[in-house]
Amino acid sequence: MTATHAQPAWTVVPAPVGPLLLLATDTGLAAVGFHAEGPAVPRALERLAGQLGTEPVERAGHPVLRRAAQELDGYFAGRLRAFGVPLDWSLTGGFTARVLHALAATVPYGALATYQDLADAVGEPGAARAVGAAMGANPLPVVVPCHRVVASGGGIGGFGGGLEAKRALLALEGVLPAPLF
Repeated sequence: MTATHAQPAWTVVPAPVGPLLLLATDTGLAAVGFHAEGPAVPRALERLAGQLGTEPVERAGHPVLRRAAQELDGYFAGRLRAFGVPLDWSLTGGFTARVLHALAATVPYGALATYQDLADAVGEPGAARAVGAAMGANPLPVVVPCHRVVASGGGIGGFGGGLEAKRALLALEGVLPAPLF
């Protein structure tokens, strides 16, 4: 097997927002999944295998997974503000990829953007709702920070990992007060 055709690797790492499923190729981190416990893990792996065209293997020692786990630990401990792990964008494309690239490039740690801001950033000012759908399709949450995108009217918006996780991530970054319980 050549490096470009190596089997994707996965692992589950603990996090304050619940266990995260990490999936990597030799190109980079390809997916981060919330609620990685019980039957959710095999379901997610089956879906990812279908998208990738090959079955991922459990391999926590994969260099990209090791780096991603270390960076996530640093992020959750408040020591890391920007991820440097290489990313594999192969699980996204088109409008969604454009929006996610704009998000990653323009919304730093501790900042917020609205769905409308991102629609404007990609030259599609009428597409704020489509930006919301793109956030929901983000295969790399936390690392590509869709939690930093909120509604124009001041609402928190949605989040694939659940609103409790979104609030916790925003509190970690100092954007929201920490939850009381």
